[in-house]
Amino acid sequence: MVQDLGYLKETASQTAGPYVHIGLTPNFCGISGIYETDLGSSMVNDRTLGQRITVTGRVIDGAGMPLKDALVEIWQADAAGLYHSPSETRGSADPNFAGWGRCPTSAEDGVFVFETVKPGRVPFRDGRLMAPHITFWIVARGINIGLHTRMYFPDEAAANGEDPLLAKIEHRDRVETLVAAGESPVYVFDIHLQGEKETVFLDI
Repeated sequence: MVQDLGYLKETASQTAGPYVHIGLTPNFCGISGIYETDLGSSMVNDRTLGQRITVTGRVIDGAGMPLKDALVEIWQADAAGLYHSPSETRGSADPNFAGWGRCPTSAEDGVFVFETVKPGRVPFRDGRLMAPHITFWIVARGINIGLHTRMYFPDEAAANGEDPLLAKIEHRDRVETLVAAGESPVYVFDIHLQGEKETVFLDI
């Protein structure tokens, strides 16, 4: 007699989708009682040193549509160019600056927003100073391995021209995909996953 195997239904196909939000931003998902606030939702307080800025943008797919279920993390140096990290050996970073933030894109319009400070310049591995920048990490449905990129500032043209990483980009017209729009205190950085305006992503 043949036994009925009773196959289970296939699980949902989204590799990140809503599940990453449930684990990383439960309050955003309406799940309370785990954290008072979602980790990474606040980077500054009223004692943080430096120029306050807002960084906002969208994660845009190849069809030009903003993703409404992406998750974005950033990390950066403080206003003096020091990282809030145990591996920072050049000095002590501002204790009132987290140096790291996490934000889900809005379910309404796909926008992310970070309230932070403009970072100082930090040295490249060979000692040359890099331009002020913020590192981004992006996950969303269909992205199995998080994507890394950087945001540079449009009002730092001289420093951008000296930046060792930007100098490595062979196709110079692609550099502009790493430079935000806008001006202080609000910078806009749209991240394009595919297409003509595809953002330069870093293998780190």
